[in-house]
Amino acid sequence: MTANASKRLLQHYVDNFRRLPWRSAPGEPPPDPYRVWLSEVMLQQTTVAAVAPRFERFVARWPTVEALAAAADEQVLSEWAGLGYYARARNLIACAREVVRSGGFPRTAAELRKLPGLGDYTAAAIAAIAFGEPVPVVDTNVRRVAARLHALAEPTAAEITGIVAGLTPPDRPGDFAQAMMDLGATVCRPRAPLCESCPLSADCAAPALGAPETFPARKPKAHRPQRHGSAWWIERNGSIWLVRRPAKGLLGGMAALPGSDWTDQAPPTCSAALGSVRHVFTHFALELRIDRCSAAEGEGWWQPIDALDEAGLPTLYRRAAAIALAAGEQVRAAA
Repeated sequence: MTANASKRLLQHYVDNFRRLPWRSAPGEPPPDPYRVWLSEVMLQQTTVAAVAPRFERFVARWPTVEALAAAADEQVLSEWAGLGYYARARNLIACAREVVRSGGFPRTAAELRKLPGLGDYTAAAIAAIAFGEPVPVVDTNVRRVAARLHALAEPTAAEITGIVAGLTPPDRPGDFAQAMMDLGATVCRPRAPLCESCPLSADCAAPALGAPETFPARKPKAHRPQRHGSAWWIERNGSIWLVRRPAKGLLGGMAALPGSDWTDQAPPTCSAALGSVRHVFTHFALELRIDRCSAAEGEGWWQPIDALDEAGLPTLYRRAAAIALAAGEQVRAAA
């Protein structure tokens, strides 16, 4: 790709950039590294549409990294509820405290990479966007753009990084990184790419071969094993018994309904079952049955039903609670 093509991409970004609450507009001073870091952590495996309002809530509650570092773990985990991939929230807390302890965010990708929860992409994105370091920033969208530019069906990480590094202008690395991200998200899409609207189409090998969607080749979907478990609905005087999951492991530290372990075997038939919910995690699918129980189990607290949305339940347990409440309504209506 020529230098002129890079300039065309940057001009396309100036004309079409997405206005997002964590960004500075092209030509403006770079954004606060706290906002860049927070947005990039939130955007890991979560869409921009889902993140934008949650980001606004986070920065309204904790406007600085110092404020976030001082927050109680339970408060942050509760605010994160519904965003999924909850290890990100635990790393967020640890990272904020490490940044405050060390006196601020490091300014290079190599040093940022040492912080909890920051991989190569996130570290490079913060370094380029917040601090102007000319490092290659490669997310899924950027990988797709780079692979199509060179018609690479199965590019290695090193090949893609080398391509992006060679394209990144030393004077505008942040704008260029975001221009590539936006191009992949809105024009060079996985399916039905808008090649006629792409500022790089004249330099791109994939459409010249007549099948841009085939680059890069799609990976076959991995098989997800099926697991089973029970959640216990324990109701008393308008409140529900909730517990907190162990700090380590899936949904670590999150509020939850008490219940059984998740295993490969379905639980025995239960006459008190209120329904079930299916939830797909990264590495397995879970069928969670909701059983009505009477005795409180484990260490926990009584959460008023009319304030259940304030408990910070993750999506799995919010769906389970909705099923249990709907089943209770049906019983009362039939009485």
